[in-house]
Amino acid sequence: MLYVPGSFRESDVAVMHEFMRRYPFATIVSCRDGIHVSHLPVLLDPQRGPYGTIVGHLARANAHWRDFNGETGTTCVFHGPHAYISPRWYTERPAVPTWNYAVVHAIGTPTVIDDQQRLAEIIDETLGTFEPALRDAAADGYPPEAYRAPLLKAIVGFEMPIERLDGKFKIGQNRSAEDQAGIRAALQAQGGSVSELLEFMERHRRP
Repeated sequence: MLYVPGSFRESDVAVMHEFMRRYPFATIVSCRDGIHVSHLPVLLDPQRGPYGTIVGHLARANAHWRDFNGETGTTCVFHGPHAYISPRWYTERPAVPTWNYAVVHAIGTPTVIDDQQRLAEIIDETLGTFEPALRDAAADGYPPEAYRAPLLKAIVGFEMPIERLDGKFKIGQNRSAEDQAGIRAALQAQGGSVSELLEFMERHRRP
């Protein structure tokens, strides 16, 4: 269970779905005969079920897929931008360092997809999401079927109807307006990789 103080909770399903599509490389965790962790790009079908359904694939050599038996609870963690926050950026002191970040946890019980036709559809959907030109090439017969077919046999698909969504956007909402302004100014001055967090904070700023 994700610890989420009220001021950091994001409960809007549409907002969390947008987050999952924006940051689709998920950490997938399950525990059946030991803890299994995989890092995979996944797709979201928002229309299937009250919270949507996650679809993906992994290597058949990865024993994690054996947990996808329709009985073992699984959590998919979607990670957003994050950065260290210095107490020197606050107006109100004393204060301590912290970390701003955003995550969404999707919980469910996945099942395996081993049908070759459906696996091919999942691959095409994945290509259509991340590189449409490759999907179009596949539709034109590239790569050749003799190359593609063995690759499909080397993977296992899965789908997980989402039973629960937990969103935690810890981006300084518990601080005063002055402190939040100080955080934004400091991140803007840093530039570089923290710019994504700054943009995220701006998009999700609450009045």
